[in-house]
Amino acid sequence: MNSDKMKKGLERSPHRSLLYAMGWVEEEMERPLIGIVNSANDYIPGHKHLHQIAAAVKEGVRLAGGTPLEFFTIGVCDGLAMNHQGMNYSLASRELIADSVEIMVRAHPLDGLVFIPNCDKIVPGMLMAAARLDLPAVFVSGGPMMAGRFRGQKVDLSSVFEGVGKVQSGQMNERELVELEECACPGVGSCAGMFTANSMNCMTEALGMGLPGNGTVPAVTAARIRLAKQAGIRIMGAVSEGLTAAKIMTPQAFKNALTVDMALGCSTNTVLHLPAIAHEASVRLDLDMIDGISRHTPQVCKLSPAGEHRIEDLEAAGGIQAVMKLLAGSGLLDETCLTASGKTLGEQLAKAAVLDETVIRPLDDPYSQSGGIAILRGNLAPDGAVVKQGAVAPEMMKKTGPARVFESEEEAVAAIMGGRIKAGDVVVIRYEGPKGGPGMREMLTPTSTVAGLGLDREVALITDGRFSGATRGASIGHISPEAMEKGPIAVVHEGDLIAIDIPQRRLDLLVDDEELKRRLAELKLPEPKIKKGYLARYARQVTSANTGAILKD
Repeated sequence: MNSDKMKKGLERSPHRSLLYAMGWVEEEMERPLIGIVNSANDYIPGHKHLHQIAAAVKEGVRLAGGTPLEFFTIGVCDGLAMNHQGMNYSLASRELIADSVEIMVRAHPLDGLVFIPNCDKIVPGMLMAAARLDLPAVFVSGGPMMAGRFRGQKVDLSSVFEGVGKVQSGQMNERELVELEECACPGVGSCAGMFTANSMNCMTEALGMGLPGNGTVPAVTAARIRLAKQAGIRIMGAVSEGLTAAKIMTPQAFKNALTVDMALGCSTNTVLHLPAIAHEASVRLDLDMIDGISRHTPQVCKLSPAGEHRIEDLEAAGGIQAVMKLLAGSGLLDETCLTASGKTLGEQLAKAAVLDETVIRPLDDPYSQSGGIAILRGNLAPDGAVVKQGAVAPEMMKKTGPARVFESEEEAVAAIMGGRIKAGDVVVIRYEGPKGGPGMREMLTPTSTVAGLGLDREVALITDGRFSGATRGASIGHISPEAMEKGPIAVVHEGDLIAIDIPQRRLDLLVDDEELKRRLAELKLPEPKIKKGYLARYARQVTSANTGAILKD
């Protein structure tokens, strides 16, 4: 066992003494040691209950003959960090999570790991660590939040963000907004739509690292506790079988996950995280591969913010396993991939079935013939840009409009809230990329305000930053190269025409090549926004969004 490095042999007598100091008995010492990597804390609703999940995992480990050892990671709530300096730290926390798990596990050798994430960056950070460490590993998330109810309608966090714009436009009064904010998030869990957290928990299941139900079983149910116990039991099987993360996270498994991503219409942030996870697993993913999978994968689900269904509805319809069964039936998935359950994907899907075709549509009647995410290129995004095309109104799929240029999210929000953005405008928000932000802030406030004002069918937003999974409309992010890397977005002028053609995968600044070259040659970059501390170091090391914003090797 790997943990023997720490507990076996004459020279490990002092080590055993330290373990006995914690009240251990000899039987615990002899068993496999299982790390429980928990991201519980008291101020993220998706993580508030993870102590309970961890307790169930520990029960499962002990039932199966192991000794559980719990330790913790940090976690940022993107909702609470939104539209202030806190959001600069969100994406950057992903690297710290992966590094901190690596440190704990290398310093204290373990035989297997159960990871307990839930919200946005914690999931990919832990998956990166699992790939890097290559031990037997099983993931069990905290599960999704239930949808709220507001005057007979299902609502979620994005409804509140859009409510701000509705108040601004007179469609809702402040008393109604207060009523909405008190009921939109009715309890613990990751926010109820197909936002980034739930997208990544679903991707974990599709990748094979989480057991069936990982992405969709609601947080507040007994089924989630049972799933946590099963994860604790299952890790012991993975240890005995030598089923390590590298045997699950193969190139074929990443293609499966991306196919499910496109079928579900997941957050654009998956295009940041899956390549970063793949990099740790020594698997190459690039934007062209992602777009190729999207072009050949029908979108069969539309969950909030693209539609009215929530994750609880997807669970009732058969969950991720049902979506995968549907895709596998048409040869779109590799069923030979191993999963954390110890079974091949094909074996695992044997009993899966679609239970509600209004939530998971048949392949002969999809929402669209191509996937939920599209990769755009052109002279404005030579290295690529990302849009959640499944949440774009038909009239915005092809559009040309004048640029309204802002040097930060705050400037853009002030203009939108101040009524200075008009139908037909293309809002450009720059110097918000991984290096320029720094930290590539997620911007739900401008997109939700535009939607709340009723302009999401008339106004496009483009940025070298990123958008929340709760975003809908023609919101194009991840523009690469970013402005701080002297990408063309840095030299867009107020009033320049920008052409968006999502079906043709184009994003172009309508100025001639010589003028563009002249502007770039004359460009002077601004001073870094943050000059000391972790973010300053991060900005010096981080790479472009098209690489997954990984750190330089």
